[in-house]
Amino acid sequence: MLNLENILISTIVLPIIGAIFLMFIPSWDVRLMRSLALYFSLFTFILSLFLWLGFNKSTSKFQYVAEILWVPNLNTNLTLGIDGISLFLILLTTLLIPICLLASWVGIKAHVKEYLIAFLIMESFLIGVFSVLDLLIFYVLFESVLIPMFLIIGIWGSRERKIRASYFFFLYTLLGSVLMLLGIFYIYFVAGTTDYETLLSISLTSLEQKFLWLMFFASFATKVPMLPMHIWLPEAHVEAPTAGSVILAGVLLKLGTYGFIRFSFPLFPEASLYFTPLVYAMAAMAVVYTSLTAIRQTDLKRIIAYTSVAHMNLVMIGLFSFNVIGLEGAMLQSLSHGFVASALFLVIGVVYDRHHSRMVKYYGGLAHTMPIFTLIFLVFTMANIALPGTSSFVGELLILVGAYESNTTITFIGATGMILGGGYSLWLFNRIVYGNLKTQYLRQFCDIEKREFFVFLPLLIGTLFMGIYPEIFLDVMHMSITNVIIQIG
Repeated sequence: MLNLENILISTIVLPIIGAIFLMFIPSWDVRLMRSLALYFSLFTFILSLFLWLGFNKSTSKFQYVAEILWVPNLNTNLTLGIDGISLFLILLTTLLIPICLLASWVGIKAHVKEYLIAFLIMESFLIGVFSVLDLLIFYVLFESVLIPMFLIIGIWGSRERKIRASYFFFLYTLLGSVLMLLGIFYIYFVAGTTDYETLLSISLTSLEQKFLWLMFFASFATKVPMLPMHIWLPEAHVEAPTAGSVILAGVLLKLGTYGFIRFSFPLFPEASLYFTPLVYAMAAMAVVYTSLTAIRQTDLKRIIAYTSVAHMNLVMIGLFSFNVIGLEGAMLQSLSHGFVASALFLVIGVVYDRHHSRMVKYYGGLAHTMPIFTLIFLVFTMANIALPGTSSFVGELLILVGAYESNTTITFIGATGMILGGGYSLWLFNRIVYGNLKTQYLRQFCDIEKREFFVFLPLLIGTLFMGIYPEIFLDVMHMSITNVIIQIG
């Protein structure tokens, strides 16, 4: 019988155990390494489902709490626990990692062992980020995620600029977090602890809150990313391997929004309200600017990268509406973006694996030779423009309803992103799928394989299930989000 008290620790530790096992497998036995990594990641996902099954949705308190003494003299302990906000981000992480490993089954041929270990270690770090309840250890894990991602882009990237892109990604996101580290040190000297639940009862002056909020904002806004800290994202996406882009868009961009709702709002409520006009202005400009920029791109990955920035900034508008509807919409849209953006990068990976080009002008008429691929591409294109019945529709609708209660002007500007989204999404789909086959560029055509179909299947199910029956997600996160609103006051 599985002990529910230790299930969260087991979910964090299991990928590390898998990585240790991989170290002892000979490098020539590639199939065994891939199979072992996939089985460990699948078992981690199954284990994480027990977190959902045993979750009590009638309370806002943290569940599966475990405390491990780390540095008792400094009053710093490793405290773990999850609520309705972090639960689904953990499930999203454990779902996407096996999808990434399966998507890389054929494409990655060099240094396979190191590649698999990097993904398993990153999975463990990400689950830790979403479950740790100590500010200092959160920062350590928050930045540790950068290391495996830096290696994945720099070593297994697809083009010559991958080294530059990996340093760009690492330094840009790390420098933003240095200020947050200084803010954490200040909080420690004021409160004498970095324990999250203890800090909720600490009262800071208005000026302290504003300075600390800006320090945390520098880190979280870069991760989202918000305008103008978004420059690293398209570069990292274009150079990363397909699986790297999937985990970057699916989970890593959620670290910023999670940081706001978990730490900035409850710890600095007065400052969060004070800086709302700044965030609204930045987010609204980002939605329009990146949507227009996506329309003029010629690289398939760069188009989806800019759409990711637009969708995540719409999430920011929902978060800073400071009402239950807006925050629930923001969380749903974050999960939906994890499904849809990941699937679109996988769609691009399918054509790139066959033709080794991501330039839009080389493609056309794929509906004639790849009908199943076309159908999958159509479903996720419709989800990207928030068609009713898909996950994005529910999230964006709740965000706009919640934001309308707070600021009608920003809601109107944010809603233009849906119109522009229809423009760039449908135009991209039309150019790739319809028209004549460009046989002067592409000579061999084949529809998706069984392995590729099983890569898309869970994302298809998640996108449609959330669009048809969002209540199962909203019920679980409702009490936790209501508690955040109460903490803001």
